[in-house]
Amino acid sequence: MSRIVLILAVIVVLLVVGGFTLQRVFAVKNAPMPATGQAAPTFTLPNQEGQPVDLATYRGQWVVLYFYPKDMTTGCTIEAHNFQRDLDQYKELHAVILGVSLDTVDSHKEFCTKDSLQFTLLADPDGKVVQQYGSLGNLGPIHMANRNTFLINPEGRIVKVWTKVSPSSHSAEVLAAIAGAERARKGLGIRD
Repeated sequence: MSRIVLILAVIVVLLVVGGFTLQRVFAVKNAPMPATGQAAPTFTLPNQEGQPVDLATYRGQWVVLYFYPKDMTTGCTIEAHNFQRDLDQYKELHAVILGVSLDTVDSHKEFCTKDSLQFTLLADPDGKVVQQYGSLGNLGPIHMANRNTFLINPEGRIVKVWTKVSPSSHSAEVLAAIAGAERARKGLGIRD
């Protein structure tokens, strides 16, 4: 009996050590995640039509910069549909939605067409912007964007960061945060 226990213990140790080794082999390097109060790191990426989009062009508006793992997957579709459902409310708050994943322009175009998405998806197949925002993750050898969102105010500063968001309730959380921040800005007499 003790020999079986010893063999099982050795197997468990090998699995644990092997798991840590594989995790290090496939680990990705991210920049530190930008924090609340920091200027949002600038970038230019192509949208679903292949046109370059520069974050700086949205100064004067709220920006919901959300990172998501993969076009046309269940959680990402739920999240995108909820942003689409609430799009008029975002427009009333002078907010734009920018979704970013490691998918290509063609994949984004297909996703927008298939799911009638009318906001901007940005293609970052090299993962440079995803890394810049500390949002690159991996599932073994597969790299993907982690489901993180950055709310950027009209002055270009990050005012809220959500990590590991729930796709089904996230849009409502973001809308509430923008509305609250907008009330605070108006209370302080800040105008665009």
